[in-house]
Amino acid sequence: MCKKIVFLFIISFVMISCGSSKNVAGYKKPRKQIEQSSNSTNKPTIADKIVWTAVTYKGVPYKFGGMTKRGMDCSGLIHTSFKQRNVKIPRTSREMYAKSYEISLNKVKRGDLLFFKTSRKRGGINHVGLVTSIKNGDIRFIHSTSSRGVIVTSLHTYYWKKAFVRAKRIL
Repeated sequence: MCKKIVFLFIISFVMISCGSSKNVAGYKKPRKQIEQSSNSTNKPTIADKIVWTAVTYKGVPYKFGGMTKRGMDCSGLIHTSFKQRNVKIPRTSREMYAKSYEISLNKVKRGDLLFFKTSRKRGGINHVGLVTSIKNGDIRFIHSTSSRGVIVTSLHTYYWKKAFVRAKRIL
């Protein structure tokens, strides 16, 4: 009986990570106005434009391997947001991790990538998010979760802080 409970717990944990194929409710347009450029000239940078593009997907349901408003996974969101701004990056979170360069968390800026390991069983990186803002030390990022679809989350929430592996830059 105890083994069954442990097994059910592990299965439910895997279902909330990026690698699940569970779908969530339909797409909803974002309500909030997108934050203005964070640079001093007020001319939008490519990072600003990529973040703005990613935010348009807020509310899109999760779909494993998806890259459209009908559904997308975490790396599909990032890949599509960069691609729509004519920046070519790898498709999977592991490939993105390998092709980007490491930065310290206190140097992170809008448009940088945050990488996570959400499962002990799967080796290495299996989730990625895009930094949308940094205010008073609170790093917020957009990503797609199997349970809630495309959302913006604080890195300081317990789950994501614990799963965080590294911040990297690709631009």
